[in-house]
Amino acid sequence: MKTLVLVFFLGLLSLAFAQDPPSDPKRLPVNDKKVPAGVEDMLAIEAALKSVLPAARNATVCLELGQGSGSGVIISADGLILTAAHVAGGVAKDITAILADGRKVKCESLGLNSETDSAMVKILGKGPFPFVEVDKSDRTRLGDWVFSLGHSGGYDKDRGAGVRLGRLVKVADSTSQSDCTLIGGDSGGPLFDMAGRLIGIHSRVGTNLQQNMHVPIREFVRHWDDLVAGKFIGEGPFAEKPKKGTGFLGVGTEDSGDGKIRVTKIGRESVAETAGLKVGDFIVAIDGKKLKDKEVMQKCLKDKAADEKITILLMREGKEKEITLRLGAR
Repeated sequence: MKTLVLVFFLGLLSLAFAQDPPSDPKRLPVNDKKVPAGVEDMLAIEAALKSVLPAARNATVCLELGQGSGSGVIISADGLILTAAHVAGGVAKDITAILADGRKVKCESLGLNSETDSAMVKILGKGPFPFVEVDKSDRTRLGDWVFSLGHSGGYDKDRGAGVRLGRLVKVADSTSQSDCTLIGGDSGGPLFDMAGRLIGIHSRVGTNLQQNMHVPIREFVRHWDDLVAGKFIGEGPFAEKPKKGTGFLGVGTEDSGDGKIRVTKIGRESVAETAGLKVGDFIVAIDGKKLKDKEVMQKCLKDKAADEKITILLMREGKEKEITLRLGAR
């Protein structure tokens, strides 16, 4: 009897998980066909794409970090961007976003998931910015028609973000696959359903141009708060976790005897020199932590990683001065 009850319960559980996604009044009927039945279906796909493409393109950005570039998409009026972890490159990184109209805006990367290749970036300038709707209800199904956008090879104002039409050919828990043709520079760009809702972010571009992987929006939703909070999630392979103790400031110091640390030397071409520190400055605090002597300062820096951003409070000619910089590598 207990066995029959257990079987019945498991049967109900499997039915619950097998339910279709929520009903969607914007869903194209052609999505439920193996192939378009004729010209009318093709025209319906074309009309849907034309109606949502301008807004999707306006929100798609080119992201520049160092010598490379990728893509991303704005999802809020105040400039929150979704992209791939391997495009963002890390947490608290300085990034430049090029908007559809060619404007360049400063950004900073927030959190990322190094295992699923998802990341957030925030525009630092004042909005409002063009943005798209995010499909957090996860209504997309296998075989649905979709389209991708991306700045292949970098930003080109005359060309704009490249658009490719395709279908979802595989749907898994933390990845999805389409037959949209993607190439270098598209990574981090958006994947949309035919209603213009964001359903994924481009991750891996396959050697076969018609086999490309995306991070579905449900993966962003799972870790939303941590990504907004700037957390580094996972152990790779899409981003390398910063190693503590590798950060380097490039100054020589001595205790002044009154609870401050005097700068006695500035390394040539060091981050300290680039940031504007000078011999004779007194270092008072790092990231809000008061430094009573040189030993405390050294312990503080040993906890920092290369390229990590820190804020130094100085005393210069009797006046406080705050300098923010990124540490170099030892």
